[in-house]
Amino acid sequence: MISGRPVSQGTLLATSSTTPRPSDPAEVAALHQLILSSLDDDQAVETISIPLAGKSSIADFMVIASGRSTRQVASMAAKLSERIKAEQGRSPRIEGLPTADWVLIDAGDVIVHLFRPEVRSFYNLERMWSFGDAPPPEPTRG
Repeated sequence: MISGRPVSQGTLLATSSTTPRPSDPAEVAALHQLILSSLDDDQAVETISIPLAGKSSIADFMVIASGRSTRQVASMAAKLSERIKAEQGRSPRIEGLPTADWVLIDAGDVIVHLFRPEVRSFYNLERMWSFGDAPPPEPTRG
């Protein structure tokens, strides 16, 4: 309850504070490395890291990885959240854990997307966020 009113889960998420973003580049690098190491330890598939600095103000990095099943995706997300809390002292926000087809972990300066392979290929976030990194399209001749 907030102010004597019942609170739905959506309201609670909307009113809770967001994960603070550290301003120290060394802290950002440590968080990024912690995430990549954790995913590697948990045998994530096709892990990629997309630098967002200069592209977006939402984070400095976006990490995308796949798990072979919903069970593995959920396990990777839970372990990653625990490791971030234990080593960085912050609690990341997690969305999508109950179904674990696509789990979003907002760790402040690093946003993590964990997918089942079919869901990842459908949304294709790598392509969406690679603007500026991809070569320009060939001009059409006609």
